[in-house]
Amino acid sequence: MKSAPSPSSQIHPEITITADDVDLYGELEIPSHAQGVVLFAHGSGSSRHSPRNQYVASVLREAGIGTLLFDLLTREEEEADRYSGEFRFDVQLLAKRLIGATFWLENQPQVRGLKIGYFGSSTGGAAALMAASTQGDRITTVVSRGGRPDLAGDSLPNVKCPTLLIVGGLDEIVIQLNEQALEQLQCEKELRIVPGATHLFEEHGKLEEVAHISANWFREHMEDPATQRSAS
Repeated sequence: MKSAPSPSSQIHPEITITADDVDLYGELEIPSHAQGVVLFAHGSGSSRHSPRNQYVASVLREAGIGTLLFDLLTREEEEADRYSGEFRFDVQLLAKRLIGATFWLENQPQVRGLKIGYFGSSTGGAAALMAASTQGDRITTVVSRGGRPDLAGDSLPNVKCPTLLIVGGLDEIVIQLNEQALEQLQCEKELRIVPGATHLFEEHGKLEEVAHISANWFREHMEDPATQRSAS
């Protein structure tokens, strides 16, 4: 499902991010004339190689948005988590790693001046919101796909950036949890329910719908106001 990169893209397929005193591995791709870059926060044992997030990232890049996919856990932690699940629900740890990766990204010459957003899935949705809640206006916007924003707890009222929650229409329990989190958010916010989709959006066309909803949201909130005025 991953599309071919544009010849004008800046591609860094094997990067090492030092965050929270550990080395994390990822891939950074910045399309030509990008206005922003999105960090992906995976959850529930997922890694940067997740086909779902790789596909969403490719759609974002087609929309002119850079992407940073990286592993929030070390290889040793991933191995332990595969059996115990102890790390995937450690939202504070995931948020701390995401913040560290954000600082790393801001120091990369190719992304200076670009707006930064988060895309979180499953428990990564909570990590993205928890991380955003500590950084004021440094984070432009957050999108959560099938996430558990409720796990961000007391951090939710402190989120300042526009936030989009996307949930499958058949994922009833997670819909309720997202509705509860939505009530606690005090920022620009929206809950989008994708009809006929389960938790992983595996039904035909549903992940594509999520990807395009996300791309439109990021583009709307990252686009330069002067560009918006000239296009109107």
